[in-house]
Amino acid sequence: MKRPHLLRVLGWAISAALMTLFLAASFVALFGWNWMRAPLERYTLEKTGRTLQIEGDLTVKLGWPVARLRADKVEFANPAWAREEKMLAAKGVEVSLDMTQLLLRKLAFPEVLLDHAVVFLEQAPDGRRSWLLDLQQQNEDARIWLGRILVNHATLGYDDTAQKIHLRGELSTNNTQTRGGATELAFAAQGQFKGLPVKAQGNGGPVLTLRDTAQPYPLSVDATLGRTQVKVNGTVTGLLALTALDMHMVLKGDSLEQLYPLLGIAFPATRAYSTEGHLLHSGRTWRYEQFTGRVGASDIAGFAQIVSGGKRPLLTADVRSRTLALDDLGPVIGARPGSVTQAVAQPGTAATTRVMPDLPFHTERWGSVDADVRLQAKTIARNKALPLEDLQVHLKLQDKVLTLEPLAFGFAGGQLTANITLDGRGSPIQARAKLRARKLLLSRLFPTVELTKSSLGELNGEFDLAGSGNSVGSMLATSTGKLGLVVSGGRVSRLLMEKAGLHIWEIVTLTLTGDKQVKLRCVVADFDVKRGVMQTNALVVDTEVTTLFGSGSIDLAHEQLDLVLNPRTKTTSPLALRSPIQVRGSFAKPQVGVDKGRVALRAAGAALLGALNPFLALIPLIDTGPGKDSDCGQLVRDAKTAVK
Repeated sequence: MKRPHLLRVLGWAISAALMTLFLAASFVALFGWNWMRAPLERYTLEKTGRTLQIEGDLTVKLGWPVARLRADKVEFANPAWAREEKMLAAKGVEVSLDMTQLLLRKLAFPEVLLDHAVVFLEQAPDGRRSWLLDLQQQNEDARIWLGRILVNHATLGYDDTAQKIHLRGELSTNNTQTRGGATELAFAAQGQFKGLPVKAQGNGGPVLTLRDTAQPYPLSVDATLGRTQVKVNGTVTGLLALTALDMHMVLKGDSLEQLYPLLGIAFPATRAYSTEGHLLHSGRTWRYEQFTGRVGASDIAGFAQIVSGGKRPLLTADVRSRTLALDDLGPVIGARPGSVTQAVAQPGTAATTRVMPDLPFHTERWGSVDADVRLQAKTIARNKALPLEDLQVHLKLQDKVLTLEPLAFGFAGGQLTANITLDGRGSPIQARAKLRARKLLLSRLFPTVELTKSSLGELNGEFDLAGSGNSVGSMLATSTGKLGLVVSGGRVSRLLMEKAGLHIWEIVTLTLTGDKQVKLRCVVADFDVKRGVMQTNALVVDTEVTTLFGSGSIDLAHEQLDLVLNPRTKTTSPLALRSPIQVRGSFAKPQVGVDKGRVALRAAGAALLGALNPFLALIPLIDTGPGKDSDCGQLVRDAKTAVK
């Protein structure tokens, strides 16, 4: 083809293109863009199966790479299965359209302006989502990509019946201005979240930056979810994906356990709590740091973080307390409120019916998280009957197996150290506990028991128990193992030991002349535990003046005591009733008394002999005693065959 001919063809093509553009521009200038409404509505119905209605004007500002469209009086239907008929109804909608994405057959709106809009989104139990635009509402690629949203009043709704979520909210521009001079966006919402009533209000920046991963969005929220209250104030980057978060948070509630429906992570049951600290999020890590607060009457401080991405989230925490109230530990081990400090009842005070913690652990939640938590308390506010002095706990939860290694605290001037394992992989829980007691002072261990008030003896002991059950009480009720306690050295009140032997002459004498201290040679307690019943192998209290030989059992399942202490004096007593001491009743209300039948029998014998000769009346009341000490090893052997 000759060159002049080629130039003519090119000129005709350019002229035709320009003429086409001129005609299109003239058509738009004469008739506007409203002619596009019907084709756009038909196309939407064909692709989504849902009706689009544009009753107002449609305007377009062409550009590259972004064009702008505005439509007035817009309605877009929800799928037929949705509760609400319309997904969108707005006085006006203005969008910027990414032309490069449109060429790839994708809708992307970098910026959207909603003017007096009502938006309802819903997810069906089978996974269908109303905001997906394919015919089945299941294709993740069939969604509109949204960037920034500006709102001039909007009503929002979201329903998810499977997750028990039903939310309704209002967004509007208020008169408060940000530092940059722009008005803030205020919002309020209410409804249900995970089945819990929710109510929230707050404000944020004028533009909702849904996907911007570089620009933090200012946000302040005050919300109540069930019995949990949360206040946050700070910034969020990427509102949809929560790319990053930096906020001051105040959190309050009746129990940390109530966070499970909200976060899907198991926390222990606690008393009412309140905390305040710094909440950070980046990548897969959520961190609540530099927090302070209270749980019940206890102060707490430290940090906690959750890292996702593994088989299950990993919770790591380091919590410290200056003063930890003993009752605040009760719910953690399944004890009912107030039962911990009432476990050893004071004279004249009420005690709970049962002492052992009996509230079940929620092992079905243990698989929601792995944990590595440390707790330290300097001092423990307590009932005087439970002389705890310090606490250090290292808790681990891995694959539904919970371990406390160690659980250590100062106790009665000494130290208690325990290693506990609770295997929650099956039902009931399989439990194992090993405890060592070292250098516990009797005078501080039983401060309300007269027999030990002036004692200087030290107690050492160990127990090793294994059981099964879903509460501490049921674990002990089925436990099997060994328990041994030894007290060596020290001194004790002679008056109290004479009272234990019912030596009337010595009791009267010491009351008149004053009490004295006698040597406490040893205390030995050896129990076998089978199916929740502690049976004595040896139970001996040996002093310079009296030896007590014990026998009987302790029923952990029914919380019942059935022990008998037989006194054996080492010196002759001219006037004694010589009756066994019975320790019976419940753990909550133990009863200590003498064998009234045997005392009455001795009194009757004395009265009968007194009728024959007044001096003979003393014979049944004389306690001659064995005359010498026995070593503690021999006492243990003798205790097994002691006369009951």
